[in-house]
Amino acid sequence: MAIILGATGLTGGILLQKLLQDSRYDKIKIFSRSSTGLKNDKIEEHLIDLFELEKYQAEFTGDEVHCCIGTTQAKTPDEETYHKIDYGIPVAAAKLANKNQIPRFLVISALGADPESRFFYNRTKGEMERDVIAQNIPETYIFQPSLIGGKREEKRPFEAVWKKVMKLGDHLLVGPFKKYRSIHPDKIADAMIYVANHKYAAIRIKSKEIKEIADSFR
Repeated sequence: MAIILGATGLTGGILLQKLLQDSRYDKIKIFSRSSTGLKNDKIEEHLIDLFELEKYQAEFTGDEVHCCIGTTQAKTPDEETYHKIDYGIPVAAAKLANKNQIPRFLVISALGADPESRFFYNRTKGEMERDVIAQNIPETYIFQPSLIGGKREEKRPFEAVWKKVMKLGDHLLVGPFKKYRSIHPDKIADAMIYVANHKYAAIRIKSKEIKEIADSFR
């Protein structure tokens, strides 16, 4: 049984579709503020205020948690709200997983996450990673993708332009810069499923490794 946070987002939505097709999963619990709109016997949907996730400890049970929560500074310019989403929700989920003895916790972070960074985005992700790891869940995996490609429902003008630039420039990123190549959410979802079922040697999994894991999964 899997729990997904962020199932209405780009990567989380792809992950949900893949888990629904995977015979190893008989139930997928979704915790979200809005419905996915999907009808499937495997889905158990909990429409809640994710800022109050700690109130749902009794419902927050399963074998693994896939946390795909995330926003952007363009979408959420207020730093306090941004921090509550990108730091607060994943850490609250990890604390519940610890309390309910859920053995696996997989969360999407970002390349460059660093709690000591002078950049707010990287610092927030780094603080989240640090405090998720501090919960000492037996199998904790942090996925650090570079810029995530794919088509989103909401409009992100700057990100859309940057993706076009990255698509043209990805082939120029070689050697030590290869890790900055953009990555499709489909590969992140595949890697999360593979790692959840086969384990991985490292806690932090960078973008290049995510692609390699996903390719071995296919």
